[in-house]
Amino acid sequence: MFGCLVAGRLVQTDAVQLSPDKFVFNLSDYENVNHVVVFMLGTVPFPAGMGGAVYFSFPDPASGGPVWQLLGFITNDKPSAIFKISGLKAGEGGAHPFGIMTSSASPSVAQVGVSVEALEQLAQQIPVSSAAVSTVDTFLQFTQKMLDSLYNFASSFAVSQAQMLPNPTETFIPSSCILKWYENFQRRMAQNPNFWKN
Repeated sequence: MFGCLVAGRLVQTDAVQLSPDKFVFNLSDYENVNHVVVFMLGTVPFPAGMGGAVYFSFPDPASGGPVWQLLGFITNDKPSAIFKISGLKAGEGGAHPFGIMTSSASPSVAQVGVSVEALEQLAQQIPVSSAAVSTVDTFLQFTQKMLDSLYNFASSFAVSQAQMLPNPTETFIPSSCILKWYENFQRRMAQNPNFWKN
């Protein structure tokens, strides 16, 4: 029903089913993993009104037991999600549905768990904030700051025609061209933040 993907590795579809509604994937060498993708295979949907809470567990160096943290959710309407796990290697774990039987034998093996739960329950749970992957809003903020920086940098070299000294090796671009490009780029970003991918 589920798959797990880490960049540079084969797709994992061999989840260990702990109970009818609990599944775990083992992630070896987890210290070198930044992001993990959890997805539905498309062969079996969630039952009506159900979804999957996605958890990440890594061995706690202090106690040796697993530390579980809620990453987020997948549902029939959102059948895949990318989670950042590189920042989850420290801190406290929370309540989880997997119990102690899933502790890893090796200190370099972590686990990704999917717990099938009611959508109402999923809506009440709060994932760890550091697991969220950058959103389009963050990209838009970066792009706006980049545009501002370029315009301000280019404008700092502006001179009037009276101040220009003849220099045959120098090319001058009117600041109105930069401003026009800036405004066009902003407009296109507002219409479609991914226009630059085409």
